[in-house]
Amino acid sequence: MKKVVVIGGGTGNFVVLKGLKKYDVSLSAVVSMADDGGSTGILRDELGVLPPGDVRQCLVALSDSSLLMRSLMNYRFENGGLGGHSFGNLLLSALEKVTGSFEQAIEEVGRILFIKGKVIPVTTHLTRLKMLLKNNTLLDGEKEVFVSQELEQGYRDIYLEPYPK
Repeated sequence: MKKVVVIGGGTGNFVVLKGLKKYDVSLSAVVSMADDGGSTGILRDELGVLPPGDVRQCLVALSDSSLLMRSLMNYRFENGGLGGHSFGNLLLSALEKVTGSFEQAIEEVGRILFIKGKVIPVTTHLTRLKMLLKNNTLLDGEKEVFVSQELEQGYRDIYLEPYPK
């Protein structure tokens, strides 16, 4: 059996993995852990957990479970205290707290979803994307880099802080 490794974030990995899942290959997804936007950013900052969003998308893409289970993992609460959070992000975060390990949380959700393949976080330490622009503006976080209107200036340096282990 051929082995295929996909490296990236949530949306790109999701599309590629969903397509590759149909083939007789051994799939692994190495997932970025620098996401800090939306539900993921809130859970990361408030609970001190690793960012679950991109991992959740990869788990759902590799899932052989029912449409209901996949929909549940992607269900996003619309209002109240949980407004904006997806059920899957909450589940991964809770399992990380309960098991003491994000990798164990991924394994448990993988079992629940009957995933075909492996989902591997690129690091198990919190890290944040930083980008120093040519005009010396420092963009702090993937979210800030994504929404910046100053990117056309070009950048001097892009790095992760702290450097992941």
